[in-house]
Amino acid sequence: MTAKGLPTIAPYDLPGANELPVPRAPWSVERDRAALLVHDMQHYFVRPYTRDAAPMLVVVRNIARLIVQARAHGIPVFYTAQHGNQDRRDRGLQADLWGPGMSGAPEHQPILEELAPEQGDFVLTKHRYSAFQRSNLETLMRVRGRDQLVVCGIYAHIGCTLTAAEAFQRDIEPFFAADAVADFSREKHMMALNYVAATCAVPMTTDQLLAAL
Repeated sequence: MTAKGLPTIAPYDLPGANELPVPRAPWSVERDRAALLVHDMQHYFVRPYTRDAAPMLVVVRNIARLIVQARAHGIPVFYTAQHGNQDRRDRGLQADLWGPGMSGAPEHQPILEELAPEQGDFVLTKHRYSAFQRSNLETLMRVRGRDQLVVCGIYAHIGCTLTAAEAFQRDIEPFFAADAVADFSREKHMMALNYVAATCAVPMTTDQLLAAL
């Protein structure tokens, strides 16, 4: 991996239910309290993956299943999406680590077609790693009586983890969709699961989440 920009990501197998770390938190996800966050599933962030292999092939399928279930049961669905051609002053320190980021081109900015937002969903402009930064995510959740957040998307050890950590610090119970997130490698993926389980969130498989919701 270079100092700036995204790496090329080799295929890897997603963890199964028997590999999930035991969470420190005692929470159980509830349909009437939960919201779903689809984190950064834009073409720009997905392009380092092989689309017809794990993890991305399975992750997209599992995110789609979560979205369908959420919409069917009135669970709010939130998306994060960065803008292309960000001004360096707005991009801030992220430019030092990741370069200028995406352009406004159609091959960069849109959310994957198979996961595209529909009427009634919420698309938040993404400014920093955490989806809560400079957004009204918390307000939109609170006014709908939602104090749990199911996080799926990419990248697990960066934005997904930081979003879960900030949700916890705002007294919103986070749940981490362990096979509906993807990362730079299986090592990074498991690092994210172990970290959130120990500090701020409950990792669950998509099947477990669907059964609970």
